[in-house]
Amino acid sequence: MQLWGRLARLIDGMAEFLGRIGWILVLYCMFLGVTDVFLRYVMNSPSQWIGTTVQAAMVLMACTGGAYALKHDAFVKLDVFYAGASDRTKAVLDVLTAPFTFLFLAVLMWKGFDAAMMSIRLKQVTPTSIPIPIYPLKSAIPLTAAIVMLIVLKKFVLDVRTIIQGTTSEQA
Repeated sequence: MQLWGRLARLIDGMAEFLGRIGWILVLYCMFLGVTDVFLRYVMNSPSQWIGTTVQAAMVLMACTGGAYALKHDAFVKLDVFYAGASDRTKAVLDVLTAPFTFLFLAVLMWKGFDAAMMSIRLKQVTPTSIPIPIYPLKSAIPLTAAIVMLIVLKKFVLDVRTIIQGTTSEQA
């Protein structure tokens, strides 16, 4: 069990790291979004690269923020059935829906990897006046999906433990 504790801490650490990256990306999007509006409407001199990089940052925010939100159980759930349930019932419901999550993440990693490899081979860039590489962004998608898969796997193990032992994930 000591190995499981270390692995769980490593997974949590990766999620926290991604959360910090997401925090920086939020600041980046806010600052450059306001700068772009200022340049466009006040200075009448629109930027040629800010909009594209903010779009890429938003994709990365979804990747990094998703892992962080999942780790902190911050996703919206259908609480009509879930909120009043016991910890064991919640764990059973989570275990029953986990295969759909695993399937989605597996396809995202598989197809995301294929898209990233193709983008790297083609040295894909944005079709704008300032060509910005796309392949780092496309490579981040399957990578963060793999980290989310680890978080889901950790939660799955804790839910199975809750079902078997009757203790909540935090007590285990």
